[in-house]
Amino acid sequence: MKILYTVVLIAVFCSIAAGISSDASFVYLEGLASWYSEFSAGIKPTTANMEMFDHDKATCAIWGLPFDTRIEVTNLSNDRKVIVRVNDRGPAKQLCQEGRVIDLTMAAFEEIEVLEKGLIKVKIRVVE
Repeated sequence: MKILYTVVLIAVFCSIAAGISSDASFVYLEGLASWYSEFSAGIKPTTANMEMFDHDKATCAIWGLPFDTRIEVTNLSNDRKVIVRVNDRGPAKQLCQEGRVIDLTMAAFEEIEVLEKGLIKVKIRVVE
């Protein structure tokens, strides 16, 4: 119960920062997305759920959703979508307050935008 309470508090924190709406079957969250890789400064070889980090997999770092949740991330500028699995936590709290809601692996980001963009406006929908 304590873990669920913590997850709810984190979700509320990020929803205040980015704006959130919900429906009986899914949650929408809009905000900014970026990407990260094992070559990024300070990235450890394991994720928050203790998996080995792999920037070639479609995974993400997000606050407030349980590990292994599958979410659809839509690039709002071109409507391209990618399904990712939550296995890490992020973005850093100060970046979340600035509108960042998710960090995608390199592979996931490349599915919806070129890496050089770096930061894009997205919509996130829980799919399971």
